[in-house]
Amino acid sequence: MSRDYKNMRLVVLFDMPVETDSQRREYVHFRKAIMDDGFMMLQFSVYTRYCANTSSADVHIKRIKDFKPKYGNIRILKITENQFEDMIMVTGERSEQEIVNNDDQLVVI
Repeated sequence: MSRDYKNMRLVVLFDMPVETDSQRREYVHFRKAIMDDGFMMLQFSVYTRYCANTSSADVHIKRIKDFKPKYGNIRILKITENQFEDMIMVTGERSEQEIVNNDDQLVVI
């Protein structure tokens, strides 16, 4: 019995080889395809997308399966928006990609 939860998140985690030119092209193609489908990078090789309900999430899961690369693996978590909001973030020092504005706001570039 499937429940049609509202306010879902898809979290896509992937690991793909990038040792050859063809593998790099496949990686770029997959990453571009999921971004074109509305996924945003949460961190390297981890992307997330909001879905209004389970039915919408299932449509995007099918698309990811259509984009799948020849090599590597993809994992998809389907969670509620409440579960996503309860995520605990543990950080170390800021990376080179982060800058602090003079008004103490963090800007990620």
